[in-house]
Amino acid sequence: MIDFDEIRSKILDGCMPSLEEAVFLLGLEGAQVFDLFMLANRITRRHFGDLIDTCSILNAKSGLCDQNCSFCAQSTHHNTGIKPYPLMGEDEVLSVAERMEESGSNRFSIVTSGLSLNQDEFERILHTIRRLRDETNLSICTSIGSLNQKRALMLKSAGVTCIHHNLETSKRFFPRVCTTHTYEDWERTLGIAKDIGFEVCSGGIIGLGEKLIDRVELALALKDLDVDSVPINILTPIPGTPLEDTITPSPLEVLKTIAVYRILLPSKHIRLAGGREVNLRSLQSLALISGADGLMLGNYLTTSGNTPEEDLEMISDLGLRVKDHV
Repeated sequence: MIDFDEIRSKILDGCMPSLEEAVFLLGLEGAQVFDLFMLANRITRRHFGDLIDTCSILNAKSGLCDQNCSFCAQSTHHNTGIKPYPLMGEDEVLSVAERMEESGSNRFSIVTSGLSLNQDEFERILHTIRRLRDETNLSICTSIGSLNQKRALMLKSAGVTCIHHNLETSKRFFPRVCTTHTYEDWERTLGIAKDIGFEVCSGGIIGLGEKLIDRVELALALKDLDVDSVPINILTPIPGTPLEDTITPSPLEVLKTIAVYRILLPSKHIRLAGGREVNLRSLQSLALISGADGLMLGNYLTTSGNTPEEDLEMISDLGLRVKDHV
């Protein structure tokens, strides 16, 4: 029989829980849930002190994506009613980046819809990145779909420090989420980015219909890939997508997932991302004392977030502080 106190002692001694033990932790109930949060917070403070790493994203090209990811409002396979737009101009991107820097963001990610950019779009992105590098103090991240080695090297030369590319869920469950590209396709891009020396940001979405073991298997896959940052999103069911009627996880279930990710990935940034405002509701601040050490400020791809001022106040109210620019 698995015992929480034995697992906690094992973790505090520096040992990793087994897959079965991690699933057990995700299923905890009652007072032990808060013991789990305290354990995760202890590990977080050991590695990151009182610092919170902030980032922001810009949906720089929206919609008209030919991939069929079941959760996504931007897919042409779903009738969600979003208004698509082409790749933004560099002045517009720079304006948003400067605003987010002034609001307290350390990192800024340019995100585009679709499997990859065409050559003209890619060259425009490179020019925009060079301006961001020269005119801001932000660490620059891109999330522009699949990459080959040549394009990855060009991004690095332009000034990108981090590549973002979510695996979304476990390898076992992935075919239930998307069939127009494979899990291995996404792993390949992450491997290329890691080999070239980028920081790598990759995580997933909680609430796609996966089992608890799928969440653990995703964390273990990210551990094997040695990613640097793990954004945790919570599904926002969007009308017109196959998941529009999905019942989302409870706030405590989300917090338990964050805590277990911290235990399995003790030295990696665990970043609270999309869906937190709706799904965690009044418990958002608890995420920052149950394993998360990172926060995405502002809006997401097709959904709105808290204002940066609200999030910075939350960080301050907890006695934590925003990490300085890197």
